Amino acid sequence: MLLRRILVLVPLVLGVAAFVFIVMRFSNSKPEYAYFQGANPTPEQIHQFQVENGLLDPLPLRYLRFIGDLARGDLGTSVLTKKPVLESVTTALPLTLQLTLLGLLIAVVLALVFGVAGALFRDRWPDQVIRVVSLVGVAAPAFWLALLMIQWLAVGQGLFPTGGYINPADSTSGWLRSMTLPALSLSLPVAAQLTRIIRTSMVEELDRDYVRTAIGSGLPPIVVVGRNVLRNALINPLTVLGLRIGYLIGGAVVIEQIYGLPGMGQLMINAVRDGDPAVVQGVVLTVAIGFMVVNLLVDVLYLLVNPRLRSAA
Repeated sequence: MLLRRILVLVPLVLGVAAFVFIVMRFSNSKPEYAYFQGANPTPEQIHQFQVENGLLDPLPLRYLRFIGDLARGDLGTSVLTKKPVLESVTTALPLTLQLTLLGLLIAVVLALVFGVAGALFRDRWPDQVIRVVSLVGVAAPAFWLALLMIQWLAVGQGLFPTGGYINPADSTSGWLRSMTLPALSLSLPVAAQLTRIIRTSMVEELDRDYVRTAIGSGLPPIVVVGRNVLRNALINPLTVLGLRIGYLIGGAVVIEQIYGLPGMGQLMINAVRDGDPAVVQGVVLTVAIGFMVVNLLVDVLYLLVNPRLRSAA
C-alpha cells in the first residue's frame, strides 16, 4: 500500500508542475523586464535575453526542459538576485517548517485535551463551554486572530514582540517568544476544528459495547479510555489532520507577512510583486510536494492506528 501511495506521487508532482508552469507562462509576469529592473531596455536587449533563456522556444519544449531541470533538483535562477532558486528556498524553508510544525503541535495538543474533555463531560457545562469556544475558533480567520493577538498580547501587554524572527541558534527563549504568536494565530482555527471532530469520535466510541464490558469487568476507566477508546477514536481525526496540514502550510503565507517572518510566504509574495516567475514556481512546487509528503506520512499513521487497514493491505 505504501509503495502504491509513493508511486501515485509521481504523476501528482508532474501534474502540479505542469499546472504551475502553464499558469506562470500565461500570467502577466515578464522575466525579461524584471531582469533589467526598470532600466528601460532596448528591444534588442529584450530579444537577446529571450533567446539566451529559451523564452522563444515552443511551449512543450520549454516544459520538457523545465521537468528535466526539476528532476535534477534545479528550480531555476532568479532573474533579480541572479542566484539559484533552490538556494533561496533552502534559506526560507526552515522558518516555514518551524512555524508549521509548532502550529501543528499546539493544534494537536489543544484538540486532544479539549476534545477528550468534551466527550468525558458530555452535555455538561465543560462540554458546552468547549463546544461554544470551538465554534468561535472555527469561524475566526487566522489573520484576524493574528491582528488581535498583536494588539492585545504584544502592543497592550508587551508579552511578545510584534514581529520579527530570532534564530534558535542565537537565543532559544528569543526564538520561542518570536514564534509563539504566529504559531498560535495559525493553529487555533485548526485546533477548534479538530476538537469538534475528536469529541464526536470519542462520544461514538464511548457508547460502544466493548467499553461498557471492559469497565464492568473491573478495568479502570482511565485505562480503557487511554488504551482503547482514544486510539480507536483517532482514526477519523487523522484523516482530517492531513487536510488541515495543508491549511497550516497555506496559512503560513499570510501569517509570515503579518509578523514579518522571512519564510516561504514572504519569499513568494516578494517574487510575485517583483515579477520573478522562477522563484514563484519554485516556492509553489516546494510547498505542493511538501503537502504530498505530509499526506503520505499521515497515511502511515493511519495504518499504525487502524489494524483492519493493515490486514487489508
